[in-house]
Amino acid sequence: MKQILQKTQWLIVVFLIPLVFSCNKEESRPTFPLSAEIFHSADGKQVAFSGLTHSAVSWHWDFGDGNTSNEKDPVHIYDQGGYYLVTLTASDASGASVTKDVTLALDLTAYDLLVGDPTKEGYDGKTWKLSATHSPDDILANSDVNLSLFDEDIPSLPAGAFDLFLGLPEAYNDEFTFYQDGKYKHNTADGTSFGGIVYAIVMQQFGQTEITKTGGEDVLGQDAFAITKYEPDDNATFELQENTDYVLPSAFPTGMTPSGIPVVTYEDVTTIDFPGTDEFVGIRDFHQKVIIQNITDDSMRLVMFLTLSPDAIVSQNPLIALATNAVVLTFNVVK
Repeated sequence: MKQILQKTQWLIVVFLIPLVFSCNKEESRPTFPLSAEIFHSADGKQVAFSGLTHSAVSWHWDFGDGNTSNEKDPVHIYDQGGYYLVTLTASDASGASVTKDVTLALDLTAYDLLVGDPTKEGYDGKTWKLSATHSPDDILANSDVNLSLFDEDIPSLPAGAFDLFLGLPEAYNDEFTFYQDGKYKHNTADGTSFGGIVYAIVMQQFGQTEITKTGGEDVLGQDAFAITKYEPDDNATFELQENTDYVLPSAFPTGMTPSGIPVVTYEDVTTIDFPGTDEFVGIRDFHQKVIIQNITDDSMRLVMFLTLSPDAIVSQNPLIALATNAVVLTFNVVK
């Protein structure tokens, strides 16, 4: 009987040893600190979010468009594309919290690409500058509906064209900044700007500018461009319109206005204009409105119009000049 009791006690000890170690192991299990990360996937303007958290018992999402959610893994549909700063606040049982955020770029429009991401820290608009290297698509054209080449022997503008062939390196100096709220800032760097010579001569006659330099005679047979003194408008704004028809007074008309002004219509284009101001982007001339031919996050190609013949001024009051030419130029983001 005594031997049976001893064996029973031994079995109990053997059985309890794993339990003791198991309890000790359970007691030493680490407690993870409160943490959060955001995972997301987008399909158009619909975004699925996941809050990857430790020790959290509640979640609060701010989607950056005025909408919120307390779900751990919400799905949100934005009304329109653009840049959004999404914030996740995760809290634990003690009330402590941690915050993470992520920036979304959804279905970006030409406007979004032009003005940049306003959610970035220190956002100060998006600044563009004429590319001195040019691209194969940069051309001097006629102001006809197809933007045909002005000179078949010049299929595209070579790198540094305005410097090397016109002697006007100042053409590449100006910087143009577009803001999300529609504000526009123009930095001339040296107090001058690049533009067409006919416009420069007319404005000089009106006492509104002063020509400091001209160029083009060696290549084009006559001076076609000019550097003029210019003071930017600190209160300027811009307007961007998509899918619009741009009706332009042109020496290559496709129609006439009721008052008899010949015009060309560029259908279904995206334009930038500067209403109520003398401001412009790229080239200073009679026609401030430009066409965005292409735009990405770091470059854009604009079509700007010029009047290169004084005979194309068809009215003095009001001043109406027919565009004779177009210049297609590439701009890059200033970083």
